Amino acid sequence: MKLFRLAAVLAVLAGPAYAQMPNLNLLQDAPSKTPEERAAEAERDKAYKETLKKIPDSKASNDPWGGMRADPPKQPAPKASAATSAPKKKSGTAAN
Repeated sequence: MKLFRLAAVLAVLAGPAYAQMPNLNLLQDAPSKTPEERAAEAERDKAYKETLKKIPDSKASNDPWGGMRADPPKQPAPKASAATSAPKKKSGTAAN
């Protein structure tokens, strides 16, 4: 009975580990494509690329509220950086 319990515990623990194993198939199961299939695929690719060339480029702005705005947003004034201002002098003592 102990042997049966041990086997059941090992089976339960081995199940998830077996499920995580990758299924590698180094041998090719399906035969390679026939010359007719390759020609048909090349023709489909060529037709696809030609249809992509027919799509016009969108150069106009697609902003439906563009005419409703009075002025473009104003840019904030540049702030003075710390490098351009004079360095601050320390006050107090250095003995802490």
